[in-house]
Parts: sequence; structure tokens; C-alpha cells
Amino acid sequence: MASRFVIGIDLGTTNSVVAYCELGGKQPEVHLLPIPQLVATGTVDERPQLPSYMYLPASHELAGGAFDLPWQTGSRFAVGELARVSAAAAPERTVGGAKSWLCHSKVDRRQPILPWVPGLESESSDIARVSPVLASQRYLEHLVAAWDRAFPDTPLRDQLVVVTVPASFDAAARELTREAALAAGLPEQFVLLEEPQAAVYAWLVGTGDRWRQMLRVGDTLLVCDVGGGTTDLTMVGVAEEQGELTLQRIAVGEHLLVGGDNMDLALAHRVAELFAAKGVQLNAWQSVSLWHACRQAKETLLAEGGAPTHTISVLGRGSKLIGGTVSLEVDRQQVVDLLRNGFFPQCTLTDRPARRRSSGFQEVGLPYAADVGITRHVAAFVQANSSEGRMPVTHVLFNGGVFKATMLRERLLEVIGSWSGAGSPRELAGNADLDFAVARGAAYYGWAKQHGGVRIRGGTARSYYVGIETSGLAIPGAPRPLRALCVVPFGMEEGTSCDVPSAPIGLVVGEAAQFRFFSSAARQTDHPGDLLASWNEEELAETDSLETTLPAETEEADAYLPVKFQSKVTELGMFELWCVSTQDDRRWKLEFNVRPEQDA
Repeated sequence: MASRFVIGIDLGTTNSVVAYCELGGKQPEVHLLPIPQLVATGTVDERPQLPSYMYLPASHELAGGAFDLPWQTGSRFAVGELARVSAAAAPERTVGGAKSWLCHSKVDRRQPILPWVPGLESESSDIARVSPVLASQRYLEHLVAAWDRAFPDTPLRDQLVVVTVPASFDAAARELTREAALAAGLPEQFVLLEEPQAAVYAWLVGTGDRWRQMLRVGDTLLVCDVGGGTTDLTMVGVAEEQGELTLQRIAVGEHLLVGGDNMDLALAHRVAELFAAKGVQLNAWQSVSLWHACRQAKETLLAEGGAPTHTISVLGRGSKLIGGTVSLEVDRQQVVDLLRNGFFPQCTLTDRPARRRSSGFQEVGLPYAADVGITRHVAAFVQANSSEGRMPVTHVLFNGGVFKATMLRERLLEVIGSWSGAGSPRELAGNADLDFAVARGAAYYGWAKQHGGVRIRGGTARSYYVGIETSGLAIPGAPRPLRALCVVPFGMEEGTSCDVPSAPIGLVVGEAAQFRFFSSAARQTDHPGDLLASWNEEELAETDSLETTLPAETEEADAYLPVKFQSKVTELGMFELWCVSTQDDRRWKLEFNVRPEQDA
């Protein structure tokens, strides 16, 4: 059955949004889906966003169907607004940041590791934790159910669905997102789209044909997306083809875990100092609770026409739940100065973010950016993608909830403008509400695929490499040198494949063969077959391994079978790597191994 709607899903770190439009229209009319959700125990209301939080209640809280939804009874968890507000009162029972965990290869993302609350482990020993993949699945299941309730005659599984991911997500993180989406009931052929590109598509929807008068050949658009948990940077160039302006994604930044959550924490640190000055020392539970309470304070104080002060309260525990509550007022201007100067400091184009840690030991957890100066990260990204010292940015498109604050947009434009001496780049206005732009853009993208609307050319946002162990004499205690073979070039288009030129590679047969896997957003000129003898971690990052077990045939006496590689980027934007025998017609697809070796 042909799809009637295209549905754009922004599976966000902090909030998730669904937008849609009918495929039959001559012009896309994009709408938002109101999402029913628990806003308090036993109370369901519709909201335009689904907060990407999951609350895991204690058994005594489940009585009386307190967590029932219109489409589900007997639920033992809650996602959405109730879960978000529970983060302040019960952080040890609240899952947040699941999306950031999906791209953290140092942990097993299929294992139940969330909520991750260092210092509160004793508070949460009875909680049935969930994995980052399962948490993402639960959010998507809720969105699917909300759609099917609103449109029972056109279920989501039969529609064209576009799900957005950060441009910096590597192939393994995309595969895990796809796994969660399929388990949640999305159609097999749903499409992945990079979030900064979706923001540009939303701007195209808002401006219509006027965008051709606002941009010209040679312009470069910086998409700066700062959300709750991440900063995502992308450059889009303007070119001309057969007399028509075209858009081309030319660079993407690294996955930066710095955003609104860091700002909340910085504000919480300052408020804790103010409490301490009053003789109030917060315990570990109250400190985590304060972090969540500061989120609301930040949003209130930075809003247009925000109040000059805001009261922040932290509850006590147990019998002192009411009497132990402590409160104080914070000043708007102090908060503005703290966040503007701390996260958007003045810097030069040659400044670089600090990478050094203060200790050789670090708790296992999300790899948050060591430097929260977003302007320095932007400087490094712009400089890395400048030619002949020319500052390429002519326009900036803002996205993400952080940039709802006008003073933060103005500061970033001011800093970028100081790099060239030619004045601030132009801000591309048009995305009226930054909370919904990505979902709206995803819906438009799906419509444009069907109707031939404006498309951003881009292909893969990274180059991909396989580690090849060199042959030669073995040395006791020393591994053989490793080389990196480029198997996918930067910008390889969806729906294409290529044979990777190389000498035959020996593939282990009869047992699991482990392939070390690397990717790079910086090396944009490497071609399939290029072999790197050395590299540094800044230009080439190791990610999840690939593995396959190749059964040995009885007549095969050698431990290795000579193969060559063939790469493919599917129409869905997923990467496949095939081993092709050089002796016969056999071929094997290498699968991502996102589990520890002992579980493979």
C-alpha cells in the first residue's frame, strides 16, 4: 500500500518531536503531532514534544494504574514529561542522555547501564536498569503509538518515515539507532537524515523560493546546532549547476558532548557555592537534584523578557522532605554572564579547545568535552575547513534549544565576525521555533525525495577505514604494525557501491575474524584503496570493530582466504562492507560488533 504521509522524527537527546505532511500535496504543509504523555501520575496531556527521559518507578508507585496510557495499561515505566520532572526529585530512577550513550563505544550499549548516576549507586540498587538501545526504543514506541492513535487508518509502519541523527554519528551509532527503530515498529525502509541538514531543510520550508535571493554561488553556511547534550557543526556550500543554485554538505564536526546540560551543571555549581555561603552543604542526592532544577531556571531566565530573578529550591530527604527544603534566588544578569562568558567566550580563529585532563584517571562515563568553550570548538572546525587562510563562513543557521536565547546567538555571530574583520556573518532566520525545526525539516526532506524538491548533496559524513595487520617476522611482546585501508571515501553517495583497490587481504577462515575499524571526518581527500601507515587520534578515530566467521571448507588447508573489499552505502544511509573472494564467487558481509568480545 502506498504511503499517504511522510513522517519526520527528531529523536533528540533532550526532547523528541514528530512532524508530518501529506505526500500528495503540490507544496509541503508540515504539521506537528501532539503527543499524549503522562505529565503527572494518573494524568495524561498532549504536548508538542516528548522529553527524552524515562522514569523507572518503585513497585509501590505502580498501584492503581498510575502509569497507564490511552493505548497501554499496566506499564512499569514512564517516558516524557513525567519522567523529565522526576529527574529532579528522583535522579537515581530517571534515564537521560540515552542518545549520547549510543555513540559511546567504550561501553556495551545493549547492556542495562542506565540510569547512570555516579555517587548514587546505593540509592538505586533495586532498579531494573535499561540499555541505551532499549531506552531509545521506548521513546520511539511511544511516538509510534501516539501516531497510530491519531491516525488509526494510516499506521506509521505503512508511511514514509525519516529519523534524524547527529551528523557526527558514526556507522555503529547509526546501526544501533536503526536497531532501536525497527524494534519500536518503524518500517523496514525508514530513512536516516543528519540533523543539521534537517535544520537547513526546515529553513528552506520557511523561506520558500526566496532562499535563492538570500544565498549566492560561493557562500558557505555554518549550521551550528547546540542542543541539550551535544554540539553538532556542519558546513554547507552553495554552488551552481546548469544555471541553478545547489547545496552541498562539505564538512561535519566531531561528536561534541557539550550543550545545555553542561550549562545547567555550571549554573548548579554556582548555586551550590551560594548555598555553601549560607552554611548549607548539599549531599550527593541534592547536588544531582539541583542540576535538574537549574535547567528550568536557565530556560526561564534566558527567555525573552525573562524575570530578573528566579527561585531555585532543593528538597530534603525522608522525614525532612518539607522542612529540609532549601531555596535561594538567582539573578538573571549573573546567569547570563556566567553562561555567555563560560560557553561562548571571545577567542581567535587560531584558538583551540583544551584537551588535557586534570587527572590520569577518570570515571567511566560519557566522554564529555574537556573544554566547554563552544566558540573555541567552532574556531577549530572553521579553521580546519578553511582554504588559504580564508575564513569561509558567510552565513550562520542556528539550531537547538540553547539558541532560543538571543544573547547567545548574538555572541557567537560577534565572535565569528571578529575572525575575518569583515563583520559578522549573516544569520539565516526562518526557523521560527528551534525546538521543532529538525522534525519539520525531516518531513520536508521525505516530501522532496518524492517530489523532486531542493536536496542537499552530501553522502557519507566520514571516511571509513579497516585496520590491516602487516605480515612479517613476529617480535616477542610486540604487535605487528597496523595500517588503515580506506574503504569508504568522504561524501560517498547513498545507493552507490565501489570496489576497494588493494592487494588481496588474508581473511581468517574457520573462526571469528576481528576487524579493527576507524573513521575520520577530517580526512576528506582519501580514496578507496589508500593505505595509511601512520595517523594521529585527532584525524583518525577507532570505533567499533567488524567481525564475521567464515566457515572453512574441507579442501582449504590455509588459515587465510584471499579477499578484496567492496563497500556499499545503502539508500537508507547505512554502510555495508563485503569481503569478496579472489578465488571463487563467494562473498561475505561484515557485521558491526557493538558488543564486547566475550559476548560476540
